[in-house]
Amino acid sequence: MDFLRPASWEEALAAKAEHPTAVPIAGGTDVMVEINFDHRRPQYLLDLNRIGLLSEWHVGEETVQLGASVPYAKIMEHLRKELPGLALASHTVASPQIRNRGGVGGNLGTASPAGDAHPALLSADCQVEAESVRGSRLIPIDDFYTGVKRNALAPDELIKSVHIKKADGPQQYSKVGTRNAMVIAVCAFGIALHPETRTVRTGIGSAAPTPIRAKAAEEFLNAALDEGGFWDSGKIITPSIAKQFADLVSGAANPIDDVRGTASYRRHAVGIMARRTLGWTWESYRGNGRSTEGVASCA
Repeated sequence: MDFLRPASWEEALAAKAEHPTAVPIAGGTDVMVEINFDHRRPQYLLDLNRIGLLSEWHVGEETVQLGASVPYAKIMEHLRKELPGLALASHTVASPQIRNRGGVGGNLGTASPAGDAHPALLSADCQVEAESVRGSRLIPIDDFYTGVKRNALAPDELIKSVHIKKADGPQQYSKVGTRNAMVIAVCAFGIALHPETRTVRTGIGSAAPTPIRAKAAEEFLNAALDEGGFWDSGKIITPSIAKQFADLVSGAANPIDDVRGTASYRRHAVGIMARRTLGWTWESYRGNGRSTEGVASCA
């Protein structure tokens, strides 16, 4: 195994063009596990740790441009207001040591359905900036996941950053694991309210071959909130709407049985998380001056 260590982004792109099978490594929290268990034995490792721009972020008027190697710990510390869902997801990543090393680019590159960042990215809405010596392009997050641990990157492309829409409303994230830390998700769910467009987006992790959105559930809830005047009134979402939303989210899942959990358990748990996180986000929305009534949970 050869170790390539470029000193600049341009050198990294050139190395990837020359060696398309080279596996990028920055935090190494996914790649090193696969190598240590002999699940992967790449001919080349492409070390990106000397590329400073990958560890930078820029907060714009509408989006946050998040470098691929920005550690989860930095997201938790500095971007909690702009990216609350991703900050919550970052809290669930492994241990403090791994949160100080791992970044969103690694989750995207690995494209495991169990990656903690995926549900938050799907619900917030974002674009993945991929670049090669041929140029750069923005890949919508909905088009990024193409199969089990497969993504839309070309062989010569590297992830430079992720352009994530800043939160314009409450966001939540929930994860089920077999213990409280250092655990791969049995299943996970993210939700984001977007009051500016009066829409809701979702993200499901570890309950389908790829990270997915529950689009039928989103369409149902968007229509129910609009037709019922909920956005303007801030009134409590009825239990029947919350239950139907949860059932549709559960129905969107396409899980498997494995050592961490059964398919039926995952499908059930995703529905429970959907109902609870909808309740939490709507309570937050109502509490932000939308209503003077008492707060009640949908869960």
